[in-house]
Amino acid sequence: MTNRLKPTLGTLHLWGIAVGLVISGEYFGWSYGWAVAGTLGFLVTTALIATLYTCFIFSFTELTTAIPHAGGPFAYSRRAFGETGGLIAGLATLIEFVFAPPAIAMAIGAYLNVQYPELNPKTAAVGAYLVFMTLNILGVKLAAMFELVVTVLAVIELLVFMGVVSPGFSLANFAAHGWAGSDSFGLPAFSGIFAAIPFAIWFFLAIEGAAMAAEEAKDPTRTIPRAYISGILTLVVLAIGVMLMAGGAGDWRKLADINDPLPQAMKMIVGEHSNWMHMLVWIGLFGLIASFHGIILGYSRQFFALARAGYLPPSLAKLSRFQTPHRAIILGGVLGIAAIYSDGVINLQGMTLTAAMITMAVFGAIVMYIMSMLSLFKLRRSAPEMVRSFRAPGYPIVP
Repeated sequence: MTNRLKPTLGTLHLWGIAVGLVISGEYFGWSYGWAVAGTLGFLVTTALIATLYTCFIFSFTELTTAIPHAGGPFAYSRRAFGETGGLIAGLATLIEFVFAPPAIAMAIGAYLNVQYPELNPKTAAVGAYLVFMTLNILGVKLAAMFELVVTVLAVIELLVFMGVVSPGFSLANFAAHGWAGSDSFGLPAFSGIFAAIPFAIWFFLAIEGAAMAAEEAKDPTRTIPRAYISGILTLVVLAIGVMLMAGGAGDWRKLADINDPLPQAMKMIVGEHSNWMHMLVWIGLFGLIASFHGIILGYSRQFFALARAGYLPPSLAKLSRFQTPHRAIILGGVLGIAAIYSDGVINLQGMTLTAAMITMAVFGAIVMYIMSMLSLFKLRRSAPEMVRSFRAPGYPIVP
Protein backbone atom coordinates (compact mmCIF):
# COMPACT_ATOMS: atom_id res chain seq x y z
CA MET A 1 0.00 0.00 0.00
CA THR A 2 1.39 3.40 -0.99
CA ASN A 3 2.06 6.14 1.54
CA ARG A 4 1.77 8.95 -1.00
CA LEU A 5 -1.27 11.23 -0.81
CA LYS A 6 -3.40 11.78 -3.92
CA PRO A 7 -3.80 15.30 -5.45
CA THR A 8 -7.54 16.03 -5.58
CA LEU A 9 -8.07 19.56 -4.19
CA GLY A 10 -8.70 22.80 -6.11
CA THR A 11 -8.51 26.50 -5.17
CA LEU A 12 -11.96 26.63 -3.55
CA HIS A 13 -11.24 23.53 -1.47
CA LEU A 14 -7.97 25.07 -0.25
CA TRP A 15 -9.65 28.42 0.50
CA GLY A 16 -12.29 26.51 2.47
CA ILE A 17 -9.58 24.69 4.42
CA ALA A 18 -7.51 27.86 5.04
CA VAL A 19 -10.47 29.96 6.24
CA GLY A 20 -12.29 27.05 7.85
CA LEU A 21 -9.26 26.13 9.96
CA VAL A 22 -9.33 29.59 11.49
CA ILE A 23 -12.94 30.75 11.46
CA SER A 24 -13.83 29.40 14.90
CA GLY A 25 -11.44 32.07 16.16
CA GLU A 26 -14.03 34.64 15.09
CA TYR A 27 -16.69 32.93 17.23
CA PHE A 28 -14.89 32.47 20.55
CA GLY A 29 -11.52 32.69 22.28
CA TRP A 30 -10.57 36.17 21.11
CA SER A 31 -12.75 37.89 23.74
CA TYR A 32 -10.36 36.74 26.47
CA GLY A 33 -8.11 39.46 25.02
CA TRP A 34 -10.62 42.05 26.21
CA ALA A 35 -10.15 40.78 29.77
CA VAL A 36 -6.47 41.78 29.75
CA ALA A 37 -6.32 44.68 27.28
CA GLY A 38 -9.82 46.15 27.03
CA THR A 39 -11.54 46.80 23.72
CA LEU A 40 -9.28 49.61 22.51
CA GLY A 41 -6.09 47.93 23.69
CA PHE A 42 -7.12 44.69 22.02
CA LEU A 43 -7.98 46.56 18.83
CA VAL A 44 -4.37 47.76 18.71
CA THR A 45 -3.11 44.23 19.37
CA THR A 46 -5.34 42.81 16.65
CA ALA A 47 -4.22 45.39 14.09
CA LEU A 48 -0.57 44.53 14.79
CA ILE A 49 -1.19 40.78 14.59
CA ALA A 50 -3.29 41.12 11.41
CA THR A 51 -0.37 42.96 9.77
CA LEU A 52 2.05 40.29 10.97
CA TYR A 53 -0.11 37.47 9.61
CA THR A 54 -0.62 39.14 6.24
CA CYS A 55 3.15 39.51 5.80
CA PHE A 56 3.67 35.96 7.07
CA ILE A 57 1.18 34.46 4.61
CA PHE A 58 2.97 36.05 1.65
CA SER A 59 6.22 34.46 2.85
CA PHE A 60 4.59 31.15 3.74
CA THR A 61 3.01 30.95 0.28
CA GLU A 62 6.48 31.04 -1.27
CA LEU A 63 7.55 28.06 0.85
CA THR A 64 4.34 26.10 0.28
CA THR A 65 4.42 26.43 -3.52
CA ALA A 66 8.14 25.62 -3.67
CA ILE A 67 7.82 22.58 -1.35
CA PRO A 68 4.23 21.22 -1.55
CA HIS A 69 4.60 18.60 1.19
CA ALA A 70 2.14 17.21 3.77
CA GLY A 71 4.58 18.13 6.54
CA GLY A 72 4.28 21.85 5.81
CA PRO A 73 6.67 23.75 8.13
CA PHE A 74 8.42 20.49 9.04
CA ALA A 75 9.35 19.96 5.39
CA TYR A 76 10.59 23.55 4.91
CA SER A 77 12.73 23.51 8.06
CA ARG A 78 14.11 20.07 7.25
CA ARG A 79 15.15 21.26 3.79
CA ALA A 80 16.75 24.40 5.25
CA PHE A 81 18.28 23.18 8.51
CA GLY A 82 18.42 19.40 8.29
CA GLU A 83 16.94 16.80 10.60
CA THR A 84 17.11 18.86 13.82
CA GLY A 85 15.41 21.87 12.25
CA GLY A 86 12.72 19.65 10.81
CA LEU A 87 12.09 18.01 14.17
CA ILE A 88 11.75 21.35 15.99
CA ALA A 89 9.28 22.72 13.44
CA GLY A 90 7.37 19.44 13.27
CA LEU A 91 6.93 19.14 17.03
CA ALA A 92 5.94 22.82 17.33
CA THR A 93 3.29 22.33 14.64
CA LEU A 94 2.01 19.22 16.42
CA ILE A 95 1.67 21.18 19.68
CA GLU A 96 -0.34 23.84 17.85
CA PHE A 97 -2.61 21.41 16.03
CA VAL A 98 -3.13 18.94 18.89
CA PHE A 99 -3.94 21.57 21.55
CA ALA A 100 -6.23 23.76 19.42
CA PRO A 101 -8.98 21.11 18.81
CA PRO A 102 -9.82 20.48 22.51
CA ALA A 103 -10.46 24.22 22.98
CA ILE A 104 -12.72 24.26 19.91
CA ALA A 105 -14.49 21.05 20.98
CA MET A 106 -15.24 22.60 24.38
CA ALA A 107 -16.66 25.67 22.62
CA ILE A 108 -18.89 23.38 20.54
CA GLY A 109 -20.06 21.88 23.83
CA ALA A 110 -20.71 25.35 25.27
CA TYR A 111 -22.77 26.39 22.23
CA LEU A 112 -24.86 23.19 22.42
CA ASN A 113 -25.28 23.69 26.15
CA VAL A 114 -26.95 27.06 25.43
CA GLN A 115 -29.62 25.19 23.45
CA TYR A 116 -29.70 22.05 25.63
CA PRO A 117 -28.78 22.99 29.23
CA GLU A 118 -28.95 19.35 30.34
CA LEU A 119 -26.20 18.34 27.86
CA ASN A 120 -22.74 18.06 29.43
CA PRO A 121 -20.31 20.19 27.36
CA LYS A 122 -17.53 17.60 27.72
CA THR A 123 -19.79 14.83 26.45
CA ALA A 124 -20.69 16.97 23.45
CA ALA A 125 -16.99 17.71 22.87
CA VAL A 126 -16.12 14.00 22.80
CA GLY A 127 -19.05 13.37 20.45
CA ALA A 128 -17.67 16.03 18.11
CA TYR A 129 -14.29 14.28 18.07
CA LEU A 130 -15.86 10.93 17.17
CA VAL A 131 -18.03 12.34 14.37
CA PHE A 132 -15.34 14.40 12.66
CA MET A 133 -12.53 11.89 13.04
CA THR A 134 -14.81 9.46 11.20
CA LEU A 135 -15.54 11.99 8.45
CA ASN A 136 -11.81 12.67 7.98
CA ILE A 137 -11.08 8.95 7.74
CA LEU A 138 -13.66 8.54 4.94
CA GLY A 139 -11.60 10.52 2.40
CA VAL A 140 -9.95 13.91 1.84
CA LYS A 141 -12.19 14.96 -1.08
CA LEU A 142 -15.31 14.35 1.01
CA ALA A 143 -13.69 16.05 4.02
CA ALA A 144 -12.62 19.08 1.95
CA MET A 145 -16.06 19.46 0.33
CA PHE A 146 -17.72 19.33 3.75
CA GLU A 147 -15.15 21.88 4.98
CA LEU A 148 -15.97 24.24 2.12
CA VAL A 149 -19.73 24.06 2.74
CA VAL A 150 -19.54 24.68 6.50
CA THR A 151 -16.97 27.46 6.00
CA VAL A 152 -19.22 29.33 3.57
CA LEU A 153 -22.14 28.96 6.00
CA ALA A 154 -19.95 30.19 8.87
CA VAL A 155 -18.86 33.28 6.91
CA ILE A 156 -22.48 34.06 6.01
CA GLU A 157 -23.47 33.69 9.66
CA LEU A 158 -20.80 36.17 10.80
CA LEU A 159 -22.10 38.67 8.24
CA VAL A 160 -25.65 38.08 9.52
CA PHE A 161 -24.45 38.61 13.11
CA MET A 162 -22.89 41.94 12.17
CA GLY A 163 -26.04 42.98 10.31
CA VAL A 164 -28.40 42.08 13.18
CA VAL A 165 -26.25 43.74 15.86
CA SER A 166 -25.35 46.87 13.86
CA PRO A 167 -28.57 48.85 14.64
CA GLY A 168 -27.70 48.67 18.34
CA PHE A 169 -24.00 49.39 17.86
CA SER A 170 -22.66 52.20 20.03
CA LEU A 171 -19.12 53.51 19.73
CA ALA A 172 -19.45 54.76 23.31
CA ASN A 173 -20.10 51.19 24.49
CA PHE A 174 -17.09 49.92 22.58
CA ALA A 175 -14.75 52.62 23.87
CA ALA A 176 -15.94 52.63 27.52
CA HIS A 177 -13.15 51.40 29.82
CA GLY A 178 -11.40 50.37 26.61
CA TRP A 179 -7.81 50.71 27.81
CA ALA A 180 -7.57 47.65 30.10
CA GLY A 181 -10.55 48.81 32.17
CA SER A 182 -9.64 52.50 32.09
CA ASP A 183 -10.88 55.35 29.92
CA SER A 184 -7.35 56.64 29.41
CA PHE A 185 -4.20 55.03 28.06
CA GLY A 186 -1.62 54.12 30.70
CA LEU A 187 0.91 51.50 31.74
CA PRO A 188 -1.72 48.78 32.41
CA ALA A 189 -3.06 49.30 28.88
CA PHE A 190 0.45 49.08 27.42
CA SER A 191 1.20 45.81 29.19
CA GLY A 192 -2.31 44.56 28.35
CA ILE A 193 -1.69 45.07 24.64
CA PHE A 194 1.21 42.60 24.84
CA ALA A 195 -0.57 40.21 27.22
CA ALA A 196 -3.44 39.97 24.72
CA ILE A 197 -1.23 38.80 21.85
CA PRO A 198 -2.19 35.07 22.18
CA PHE A 199 -5.87 35.96 21.88
CA ALA A 200 -5.32 38.17 18.81
CA ILE A 201 -3.32 35.35 17.24
CA TRP A 202 -6.38 33.14 17.86
CA PHE A 203 -8.20 35.20 15.20
CA PHE A 204 -5.76 33.81 12.60
CA LEU A 205 -4.21 30.75 14.21
CA ALA A 206 -3.85 27.68 11.96
CA ILE A 207 -4.36 29.34 8.55
CA GLU A 208 -0.96 27.86 7.75
CA GLY A 209 -2.51 24.42 8.19
CA ALA A 210 -3.71 24.52 4.58
CA ALA A 211 -0.05 23.88 3.71
CA MET A 212 -0.50 20.37 5.05
CA ALA A 213 -3.00 19.74 2.27
CA ALA A 214 -0.52 21.00 -0.35
CA GLU A 215 0.52 17.47 -1.29
CA GLU A 216 -3.15 16.81 -2.08
CA ALA A 217 -3.58 20.01 -4.14
CA LYS A 218 -3.99 20.00 -7.90
CA ASP A 219 -1.56 22.46 -9.54
CA PRO A 220 -0.23 23.80 -6.18
CA THR A 221 1.78 26.60 -7.83
CA ARG A 222 -1.51 28.28 -8.85
CA THR A 223 -4.11 27.09 -6.36
CA ILE A 224 -2.14 27.72 -3.15
CA PRO A 225 -1.36 31.46 -3.68
CA ARG A 226 -4.96 32.18 -4.66
CA ALA A 227 -6.33 30.30 -1.66
CA TYR A 228 -3.93 31.80 0.89
CA ILE A 229 -4.15 35.44 -0.18
CA SER A 230 -7.95 35.46 -0.50
CA GLY A 231 -8.13 33.55 2.78
CA ILE A 232 -6.13 36.02 4.88
CA LEU A 233 -8.09 38.97 3.44
CA THR A 234 -11.37 37.23 4.32
CA LEU A 235 -10.22 36.64 7.90
CA VAL A 236 -8.91 40.17 8.53
CA VAL A 237 -12.22 41.75 7.44
CA LEU A 238 -14.27 39.32 9.54
CA ALA A 239 -12.08 39.70 12.65
CA ILE A 240 -12.29 43.49 12.74
CA GLY A 241 -16.01 43.52 11.95
CA VAL A 242 -17.00 40.92 14.55
CA MET A 243 -14.91 42.52 17.28
CA LEU A 244 -16.29 46.02 16.67
CA MET A 245 -19.92 44.92 16.51
CA ALA A 246 -19.75 42.66 19.58
CA GLY A 247 -17.95 45.30 21.64
CA GLY A 248 -20.44 48.01 20.75
CA ALA A 249 -23.52 45.93 21.58
CA GLY A 250 -23.46 46.69 25.31
CA ASP A 251 -21.14 46.22 28.29
CA TRP A 252 -18.26 44.33 26.67
CA ARG A 253 -16.93 43.29 30.10
CA LYS A 254 -19.76 40.74 30.29
CA LEU A 255 -18.32 39.07 27.17
CA ALA A 256 -14.66 39.06 28.15
CA ASP A 257 -14.40 35.71 29.96
CA ILE A 258 -16.88 33.43 28.20
CA ASN A 259 -16.84 30.83 25.41
CA ASP A 260 -19.87 32.19 23.53
CA PRO A 261 -19.44 35.98 23.16
CA LEU A 262 -21.44 36.30 19.92
CA PRO A 263 -24.73 34.81 21.20
CA GLN A 264 -24.39 36.87 24.37
CA ALA A 265 -23.69 40.05 22.38
CA MET A 266 -26.68 39.40 20.15
CA LYS A 267 -28.83 38.76 23.23
CA MET A 268 -28.05 42.33 24.36
CA ILE A 269 -29.65 43.64 21.15
CA VAL A 270 -32.50 41.27 20.25
CA GLY A 271 -33.27 39.53 23.55
CA GLU A 272 -32.98 35.94 24.67
CA HIS A 273 -35.98 34.49 22.82
CA SER A 274 -35.42 36.02 19.40
CA ASN A 275 -35.31 33.70 16.38
CA TRP A 276 -32.02 35.39 15.49
CA MET A 277 -30.58 33.95 18.71
CA HIS A 278 -31.59 30.40 17.83
CA MET A 279 -30.20 30.82 14.34
CA LEU A 280 -26.87 32.13 15.64
CA VAL A 281 -26.45 29.20 18.02
CA TRP A 282 -27.18 26.62 15.35
CA ILE A 283 -25.45 28.19 12.37
CA GLY A 284 -22.68 29.47 14.64
CA LEU A 285 -21.82 25.86 15.26
CA PHE A 286 -20.73 25.65 11.63
CA GLY A 287 -17.84 28.02 12.34
CA LEU A 288 -16.63 25.89 15.21
CA ILE A 289 -17.17 22.70 13.21
CA ALA A 290 -15.25 24.08 10.21
CA SER A 291 -12.17 24.79 12.32
CA PHE A 292 -12.45 21.61 14.34
CA HIS A 293 -12.84 19.45 11.24
CA GLY A 294 -10.04 21.26 9.38
CA ILE A 295 -7.56 21.04 12.23
CA ILE A 296 -8.17 17.29 12.51
CA LEU A 297 -7.11 17.14 8.84
CA GLY A 298 -4.06 19.27 9.71
CA TYR A 299 -2.80 17.35 12.74
CA SER A 300 -3.27 14.01 10.98
CA ARG A 301 -1.08 15.11 8.05
CA GLN A 302 1.58 16.34 10.47
CA PHE A 303 1.66 13.02 12.36
CA PHE A 304 1.69 11.27 8.97
CA ALA A 305 4.58 13.34 7.58
CA LEU A 306 6.70 12.96 10.73
CA ALA A 307 6.09 9.21 10.76
CA ARG A 308 6.87 8.88 7.05
CA ALA A 309 10.17 10.71 7.67
CA GLY A 310 11.06 8.36 10.54
CA TYR A 311 10.55 10.73 13.50
CA LEU A 312 7.48 8.87 14.79
CA PRO A 313 6.46 5.19 14.63
CA PRO A 314 6.03 4.19 10.95
CA SER A 315 2.59 2.75 11.67
CA LEU A 316 1.28 6.35 11.80
CA ALA A 317 2.21 6.73 8.11
CA LYS A 318 -0.11 3.91 7.02
CA LEU A 319 -3.03 4.91 4.82
CA SER A 320 -6.52 3.44 4.97
CA ARG A 321 -8.38 2.11 1.94
CA PHE A 322 -9.78 5.65 1.66
CA GLN A 323 -6.19 6.98 1.22
CA THR A 324 -6.30 8.82 4.56
CA PRO A 325 -3.89 8.49 7.53
CA HIS A 326 -6.48 6.89 9.81
CA ARG A 327 -4.09 5.96 12.63
CA ALA A 328 -2.77 9.52 12.80
CA ILE A 329 -6.34 10.85 12.92
CA ILE A 330 -7.22 8.51 15.81
CA LEU A 331 -4.05 9.30 17.81
CA GLY A 332 -4.71 13.06 17.74
CA GLY A 333 -8.29 12.42 18.84
CA VAL A 334 -7.20 10.32 21.80
CA LEU A 335 -4.80 13.07 22.92
CA GLY A 336 -7.50 15.74 22.51
CA ILE A 337 -10.10 13.80 24.51
CA ALA A 338 -7.52 13.24 27.26
CA ALA A 339 -6.90 17.02 27.35
CA ILE A 340 -10.65 17.69 27.68
CA TYR A 341 -10.93 15.41 30.70
CA SER A 342 -7.82 16.89 32.32
CA ASP A 343 -9.84 20.04 33.05
CA GLY A 344 -9.91 20.45 36.82
CA VAL A 345 -7.17 17.82 37.26
CA ILE A 346 -4.30 19.85 35.83
CA ASN A 347 -4.15 23.53 36.81
CA LEU A 348 -2.19 25.95 34.62
CA GLN A 349 -1.80 29.16 36.65
CA GLY A 350 -5.55 29.36 37.29
CA MET A 351 -6.51 29.61 33.60
CA THR A 352 -9.67 28.00 32.26
CA LEU A 353 -9.12 24.92 30.09
CA THR A 354 -9.99 26.92 26.96
CA ALA A 355 -7.54 29.72 27.77
CA ALA A 356 -4.81 27.19 28.64
CA MET A 357 -5.31 25.24 25.40
CA ILE A 358 -5.26 28.48 23.38
CA THR A 359 -2.02 29.53 25.09
CA MET A 360 -0.37 26.15 24.40
CA ALA A 361 -1.51 26.16 20.76
CA VAL A 362 -0.22 29.71 20.29
CA PHE A 363 3.14 28.78 21.84
CA GLY A 364 3.55 25.98 19.30
CA ALA A 365 2.48 28.30 16.49
CA ILE A 366 5.01 31.00 17.40
CA VAL A 367 7.89 28.50 17.39
CA MET A 368 6.67 27.17 14.04
CA TYR A 369 6.37 30.69 12.57
CA ILE A 370 9.93 31.51 13.62
CA MET A 371 11.25 28.30 12.06
CA SER A 372 9.30 28.94 8.85
CA MET A 373 10.64 32.48 8.47
CA LEU A 374 14.20 31.35 9.18
CA SER A 375 13.71 28.65 6.53
CA LEU A 376 12.61 31.27 4.00
CA PHE A 377 15.78 33.32 4.50
CA LYS A 378 18.05 30.26 4.62
CA LEU A 379 16.63 28.72 1.44
CA ARG A 380 16.87 32.02 -0.45
CA ARG A 381 20.62 31.87 0.23
CA SER A 382 21.37 28.14 0.14
CA ALA A 383 18.97 27.07 -2.63
CA PRO A 384 18.66 29.98 -5.09
CA GLU A 385 18.02 27.47 -7.88
CA MET A 386 14.80 26.20 -6.25
CA VAL A 387 11.76 26.75 -8.46
CA ARG A 388 9.64 29.45 -6.83
CA SER A 389 6.42 30.09 -8.73
CA PHE A 390 5.45 32.66 -6.06
CA ARG A 391 7.94 34.97 -4.36
CA ALA A 392 7.25 36.88 -1.15
CA PRO A 393 6.79 40.57 -2.10
CA GLY A 394 9.07 43.09 -0.44
CA TYR A 395 11.74 40.52 0.48
CA PRO A 396 13.66 40.83 2.79
CA ILE A 397 11.76 43.68 4.50
CA VAL A 398 8.18 42.33 4.50
CA PRO A 399 8.99 38.82 5.83
